[in-house]
Amino acid sequence: MWAELQVSLDPCIPFALPSDEVSRLRGDMIPQPYLIFVGDLPRSNATKTALGVRDWAPEACLAQWRLSPAAVDLGLPDLEPAAAFAAGARSVLLGVAPIGGQLPNEWIPHLVRGLEAGLDLVSGLHTRLASISPIAETAARLGRSLYDVRHSDRSFPVATGRKRTGKRLLTVGTDCSIGKKYAALALTRALRSAGVAADFRATGQTGIMIAGAGIAIDAVIADFVAGAAEALSPEAAADHWDVIEGQGAIFHPAYAGVTLGLLHGSQPDALVLCHEPARREIASYPGFVIRPLEETLASYVTLARVTNSKAQFVAISLNTQGMPEAAARAELSDTQKRHGLPCFDPLRFGIGDAVERIMRL
Repeated sequence: MWAELQVSLDPCIPFALPSDEVSRLRGDMIPQPYLIFVGDLPRSNATKTALGVRDWAPEACLAQWRLSPAAVDLGLPDLEPAAAFAAGARSVLLGVAPIGGQLPNEWIPHLVRGLEAGLDLVSGLHTRLASISPIAETAARLGRSLYDVRHSDRSFPVATGRKRTGKRLLTVGTDCSIGKKYAALALTRALRSAGVAADFRATGQTGIMIAGAGIAIDAVIADFVAGAAEALSPEAAADHWDVIEGQGAIFHPAYAGVTLGLLHGSQPDALVLCHEPARREIASYPGFVIRPLEETLASYVTLARVTNSKAQFVAISLNTQGMPEAAARAELSDTQKRHGLPCFDPLRFGIGDAVERIMRL
């Protein structure tokens, strides 16, 4: 039965949290639908926000706004801000995240045009929209709203380490931008389809834009990351699953800290390792090789058991995009045999029997 379970991207099951929690975690709801701004960037890891929102919240995506024909094409209508507003768009969503999270100066006049056309602005960058004078001044003058979803006005306590009721699954990875969010969303959908009470818990800007709520965990002060993870996934019914979007990677030279804090605060009962077989080095960090899966699996379990002595891996999610189908299926089969865990690519072949294994916990 479970081997036949496939994940469909359309229609999209909404992943929004209850309205009171949305307000508590992120603020007012962002006006939709979106005009997705991709600037002049080609398809790359920097465009994953645009691609993620398109794939998992298609009903919220009205059109794309590209500054160059060479920019990533989301397969949405190309519209300028005024035309998009006339067609019903209510916000410009910055679907790109340049390295460092800074907004390029040359994009600022274009985003001002979006405000002048009647649209609000939504950003997941480290740079706050309100800190950019032309944008802030235009928004104030026209009564437009600026949504910086990466920044929370909440303060978080230091983690308690106290075991919470309910069950939790955390997706972890061998690198950044490797499929942790997609795996978590697909698993949430598959669990719900199987009749299991499950909620997706977003920890990154794209996940928040899809789910309507969450905490951008990499913007939390380091001492409070684990506490924020506890707040994101509070006590729940004994049979309820929170499926938590992972961040970073435990062997990443820059982002291992946020991974460890999220791992401890999530207290996962179940872990799913996300990996791209064709990737040999940490992206953008030449010389930092991807560690063997055996070492990675063992390290994550050791660290997870600091706060949950029963933490265990239940599956491996492989990103086989770009691989021929026969090669991808062989990779999945070989990985499953080597590690004794269900192995899947949620966007190509479905979840398989991973859900059955999760439900046995």
